[in-house]
Amino acid sequence: MSQDASLRRPPMPFAYYDRLPADSKRTYRRSDGIRRVEIADAAALLPLARAIEPLLERGDRQAVESACRVLVDAINARLGTPPVRMRVFERRPADAGGELQGLYEPDEVTGGTARITVWMRTAQRVQVVKFRTFLRTLVHEVCHHLDYELYKLEETFHTEGFYARESAMMRELLGEPQKGPQINADQRG
Repeated sequence: MSQDASLRRPPMPFAYYDRLPADSKRTYRRSDGIRRVEIADAAALLPLARAIEPLLERGDRQAVESACRVLVDAINARLGTPPVRMRVFERRPADAGGELQGLYEPDEVTGGTARITVWMRTAQRVQVVKFRTFLRTLVHEVCHHLDYELYKLEETFHTEGFYARESAMMRELLGEPQKGPQINADQRG
């Protein structure tokens, strides 16, 4: 084991792990082992991600949707994953459980092309969401897409590995340095 590998603590399954059937546990563990999405020429995506910020601040829903589509299409093109239909809506839906920030619907659900939906305004105050929060939500939904299409996982779980992939992609898209050792088993499907 390398020195870097010995510094990383083993993943801890979330509480619902124990209730999963055996095949779902295998998928969960596989997801947990993938810590980073390897994107060729990720630096070229930085201006695409940053282009969303001023459009979001202006509250221009159509322009934000277009910029998100360009970014997501570029990610899919670099990874060789299928396209996604991108939608940006104004006000987040909410109920007693809270606000929905984003939604990924795989092609099995849509009956065609997978779909990512994100909302750009808060439900209560109808304020435009801060750029980093909005981008993290978009990246989160992209990670669900990659679980199915890049890694060929049967299900997409919120594992520590999933959140590590999300955080690493955020840092890449914002031109920020990666944190800690980036250990990643080759987990392509």
